[in-house]
Parts: sequence; C-alpha cells; structure tokens
Amino acid sequence: MQLDWIDDILAVIDTGSLAAAAERRLLTQPAFTRRVRGIEERIGAALFDRSRKPVAVLPGVLALEPELRELSGRLRRLQQDLRVSAEDARRGVTLVCQHAITTTISPRIVRDLTASQDISVRVRSGNRDECLMLLLSGEADFAVAYEVPGERDPMLPQAFDRAELETDLLVPVHASGLETAEARTAMPVIGYPPDVFLGQVFDRFVAPRLPAGFTYEVRAETALTLAACEYALGGIGVAWLPLTLVAPHLAAGRLCRAEGLPDQPLTVTLMRLLGGSPRRSDQSWQMLSRQPGPS
Repeated sequence: MQLDWIDDILAVIDTGSLAAAAERRLLTQPAFTRRVRGIEERIGAALFDRSRKPVAVLPGVLALEPELRELSGRLRRLQQDLRVSAEDARRGVTLVCQHAITTTISPRIVRDLTASQDISVRVRSGNRDECLMLLLSGEADFAVAYEVPGERDPMLPQAFDRAELETDLLVPVHASGLETAEARTAMPVIGYPPDVFLGQVFDRFVAPRLPAGFTYEVRAETALTLAACEYALGGIGVAWLPLTLVAPHLAAGRLCRAEGLPDQPLTVTLMRLLGGSPRRSDQSWQMLSRQPGPS
C-alpha cells in the first residue's frame, strides 16, 4: 500500500466527495478520478459506491479508517527517518576510541573534524578489541587506539589503513603518601585484566622491568582507565595510566609519579578498514592522518 493511495482514500473520507478530495490533493477532478480507479485496479477491489451522488466510501473501507490513519503516520515517520539517516550518512562520521582516548585525545580530533568540514561526528568508546570489531563490522569509520611502538599486531597492516597521530606514556602514579604508608609491605597496585590491551602491556613490557625485589599486591582490577584513575586518586594503590589522562592531577598535586617504577611509551594510532571507508570519510582521513589527498 503506497502512502499516496492512503492519502487519496483519506481525502475522500475527510471531504465527502471526489471533487473536494481532488482539490485537497491539488489535482483536477478527472485526474483524481483516474487515480482512484487505478488504486482500485491495483488493489483488486472497489473502494467507493458510485451508485450514489456524490460518490461515497464503502462501509468496509470506512471501518478501516483508524488503521489507514495509523499507517499513514507510520509511513511518514519512516520517510523522515530514512531521510535523516541518509543525510547523516552523507555528512557524518563515526569515531570509536579506546576509553582513555575518548576522554583525553578525542576532543581535539572532534574539534579538528568539525572545524574543517561541515559534518557531525559520532563518538563511541570501547576497549581496543571492541574498537577494531566496530571497524570490521562497518559500524565505525575510524578507530583511535594505543599501540606499543614497534609491536604492531601482524594483522593490522593487512586489514587496516593506519597512521600514527601522537605519542603518550603509560606512567605509574599514586596518591600522595601511599609509598610511605605501605613501605614495609608489598606495594598495592591497581591492575588491568590480562585479556585487555593495557593488561597485556603491563604483563609483557612493564612487569619484566620492575626493580629487583619489588613485590606488589593487586588491590583492585578494572579494564577502565578512568576507573583506575579514580582508584589511584582514592589512595587504593599504584596505577599505570596514560600521561594524557593524569597530567592535570599531577600538576595539581593530587597524584604523584611513582619513583623507581618503569614507564611505557605508547603510540596513538588512527585506523580505518582498508578499502572499506566510504568516500565521504576520505577528506576526514586525509586531514586527521596528515596524509596528502589525491593529486
């Protein structure tokens, strides 16, 4: 059932005649009459009693008036939703970031995108694996995630375009006074689960470089860097956190760098699905990655 057909039928119901309905539908009466007959032919049933003057809507059709009005409204809403979706697809990009990057680095990226182009940016957040899955499924145009310099996932060059945006540093921090309070016992630490990116970074690159004789006890574990930061601020333990996240707390004296414990460099990397990004995102990629456009 087409929306125009429904509106034609409702126009006759509302006005009580083909002539008045034709005027409402901005058609001549002969043209409207031909269109009504076409509707009946397509449906395969009569809709109007032509034995009466003026033509009347058949009782069975009148009984369906509430359903016709509801269907008309639903089809109009669907048209609008499709129009908005199409406009968003033409004008917007979806960016997915690792949780800490969403808070610290994505505001600059969004500012650059919206200042240079007439587009909207939808920002999503997840752990690193979730970011890559959203790229692979086509639900995101770009992902921004951490890498360890020189330790790229061997699958990334095959599946993704990538560009290094900037560097960061995973630093051990704690609330003031924590070390002296725990000097005679194992150092309390806020850990990451071993199946998330920063947990793997700690196990592979940080733990092997801890000082000889250093012992620690995991007091809390979380996959969220923002939560780990709050735990560190609360004096629960030492947390290894991105410097971009904790720099304001260090400057204000709310957190201190843990002396003698190793840092770990990180690279902030922009990625997109190789050959899968729609044309509308090409300009955004070139601008963010500082890559030259086609000549």
